[in-house]
Amino acid sequence: MKALLFDVFGTVVDWRTSIAREVTGICGPGVDSYRFADRWRSLYQPAMEQVRSGARPFTRLDVLHLESLRTVLSEFEIDLDSDATTALNLAWHRLEPWPDSVPGLTRLRTEFVVAPLSNGNISLLLDMAKNAGLPWDAILGAEPVQAYKPMPDAYLRTADILGLRPDECMMVAAHNSDLAAAAECGFATAFVARPLEHGPTQTSDLAPEAEWTYSVDSIESLADRLNC
Repeated sequence: MKALLFDVFGTVVDWRTSIAREVTGICGPGVDSYRFADRWRSLYQPAMEQVRSGARPFTRLDVLHLESLRTVLSEFEIDLDSDATTALNLAWHRLEPWPDSVPGLTRLRTEFVVAPLSNGNISLLLDMAKNAGLPWDAILGAEPVQAYKPMPDAYLRTADILGLRPDECMMVAAHNSDLAAAAECGFATAFVARPLEHGPTQTSDLAPEAEWTYSVDSIESLADRLNC
């Protein structure tokens, strides 16, 4: 194993708490910020499916997020000017990591290449890394591979960019579907439980749903398992 490739939203960073905090700061305390964050996130997969299906050309995630944000602002009857809307959309660039993410990644990179394998665009992931102190060896976004997970090209082209075979890579994610797609491409897999990603009433991805290569409760636990 040479590279550990990480899902980012939910696995490495706590998007829900981070987005809710930004919504309160920009839209005011009268908005149900967690409901707003959940609704915005609910449009994530449908927006990417338009690209995956070929209904629209490849479009970076910042643009898809902005289109979804405008929909949610309308639904919540919130009127923001252009600058405030742009600032709120860039909240995805400022997501905070889970407490174990930075120390875990720091340990893992002593033995492996660590990099994101994310649907985020490069500028988003770069800003996030600078803000959160994520110690990536490389920052790979969806633009170089021109594909969104779980399309096979998202995994296979990322491995190729790194000069690696799929069996030299491990996908690390809190989402069973992501790991299943990576496994189909020949990757090893590591499930990291994030039972609060979607809040206290989360019902999905609470436990591994297959015999993944590793199943752990934190990135630091994965470092323990890999003797880092």
